[in-house]
Amino acid sequence: MESAPNSTFNHTTDLNTAIDGLWDRLLLWGTIVFVVVEAALVYTIFRFRKRPGGAPAKQIHGNVALEITWTAIPALILVLIAVPTVKTIFQTQAPAPAGALTIEVTGHQWWWEFHYPEYGVTTANEVYVPVGRTANFVLRTKDVLHSFWVPQMGGKRDLISNKTNVMWFTPNPDLGTNAYNGFCLEYCGASHANMKFRMFTVQPDEFASWAAHQARPALPYDTAATAAPAVPPVTVASAAGTPAPAMAAPTLGYVFPASQLPEHVIPQTPLPARLQFDDALLAQGDAKRGETAFMMGGCIGCHAINGNPMALSNVGPNLTHFASRHTLGGGLFPNDDHHLARWIKNAKALKPGAQMNVIGIGEYDPILKGPVTAGLTDAQIADVVAYLRSLK
Repeated sequence: MESAPNSTFNHTTDLNTAIDGLWDRLLLWGTIVFVVVEAALVYTIFRFRKRPGGAPAKQIHGNVALEITWTAIPALILVLIAVPTVKTIFQTQAPAPAGALTIEVTGHQWWWEFHYPEYGVTTANEVYVPVGRTANFVLRTKDVLHSFWVPQMGGKRDLISNKTNVMWFTPNPDLGTNAYNGFCLEYCGASHANMKFRMFTVQPDEFASWAAHQARPALPYDTAATAAPAVPPVTVASAAGTPAPAMAAPTLGYVFPASQLPEHVIPQTPLPARLQFDDALLAQGDAKRGETAFMMGGCIGCHAINGNPMALSNVGPNLTHFASRHTLGGGLFPNDDHHLARWIKNAKALKPGAQMNVIGIGEYDPILKGPVTAGLTDAQIADVVAYLRSLK
């Protein structure tokens, strides 16, 4: 797996194991047929070649035994291929088993939306699945055709307009906490190759912690890694009817550790040299001012943030707990101040065909065919960066 991090030939899930087993069987029978046929062909060429003074070739038309033989052998081979193939098709197309974790996947140009209806969580471009529990992916597209594929998990399935497709698999418990690349495998426009995501396999308790926190409102302005949400303690009634001790306010949930990210899932996309930003301003960014700039700059027209009553749109990625993600721009760049500032300033310069508006004042907007005059300054963008990076 380390030498081929995006290989699909791994028994990491039940889906992967079934498909890989079918592949191995078909490859075996295909190799046997090839060797036998080619050996018979070579033997026939040399054994029955025309020789000086040789006897005339014999006609074999009407040889019933020979015709039955060369009909029966391919029929038998086809049965040996068809039976495991049909069995695997029924296995991989069957409904997900009871108790599966449903994850609704929506493909957009060019990013991925993940919704966990069981937990009330919506996120983008990063999907968490617990090992040992079946993950049932309900696949839809918001626009054109896309195709959902995590190579190391095995299999891929298309997202088709006006149709819902389903794919499920169970990550093996021995995978532990790990990270994998995901891709779109159906050409979908200018940034098809830039439509990426990350899948994190985590322990059940880690997933429970992640999901519970992701369902809560974001924590603006708080950059402390151990800060707790500003919610009052909850008092519950005990079985005897008397108030039980108040529960402590929940702390930040689990997030896949950045220190454990494999090298192959860390984005290496270069930034365009022409897009300049004064990084010194990032140290002066103010999250509270950034929240105001976020709302006044038109960002609320596309993005939702649970906890910000003004940010309710679902046109673009949901930004609740944005700071807990490792990537941005459809998995194209690391989620850090340096890349985020440039993405906000001019996303179209970083990603061909990006749907996000050009926001930086003075930046060329290919839609307006001219420089932006009503946008944000670098200082205001630095404030928005501080605000988004505070959404724990």
